[in-house]
Amino acid sequence: MPAILLDSKTSQNASYANSIAIPILIINTPNLIAQQTLNLSAGTAGQTRVEFSGVAAIQLPLLPIATTVNIFVTRGLTAGDVNVFSVSQNLDLSILGPQVIAFSGSDFNAPNIANAAYSAFIQVSALGTIRVGPESFNFTAYSG
Repeated sequence: MPAILLDSKTSQNASYANSIAIPILIINTPNLIAQQTLNLSAGTAGQTRVEFSGVAAIQLPLLPIATTVNIFVTRGLTAGDVNVFSVSQNLDLSILGPQVIAFSGSDFNAPNIANAAYSAFIQVSALGTIRVGPESFNFTAYSG
C-alpha cells in the first residue's frame, strides 16, 4: 500500500541569516520556536507518521563561554508533552558568528486525530546566547 500525504505545514520565524536577534534570557529553560497542528484523522491506526525537519542559527554570548544547545520536538503544545525527538550540540568557541543547527526526525505511530499538535523548543546552557536566524521548520504527515 503506498503512503498517502495527510497534511503538511511550515513554521518559519526567520527566513534569512541574521534577520532576528532574540536573546535567550533564561538558561536551561525551553523556549518555543515552532508550533503547528496537523490533521491526521484520515490516517490508518499504527501506520501514521509525522516527519519533521528544521534549522536554527544561534550565536554565542558576547563573552564566549562553553554553551550547549538542545532542540526538542514534542507531540503537544507544551515542553512537558510527549517528547518525540531531541538533538544536542556544543557550540564551537572559536566561531564568533552564527552557528547553524539542522535536524530531521520522525514520530512513528502518531495518533489519528484532527488536531495533532507538534512543537519545537530550544534551550541553552549559557545566558546571553542569541537566536539570529534563519529559523524554519517543516512538519509533514503520511499514512500507509
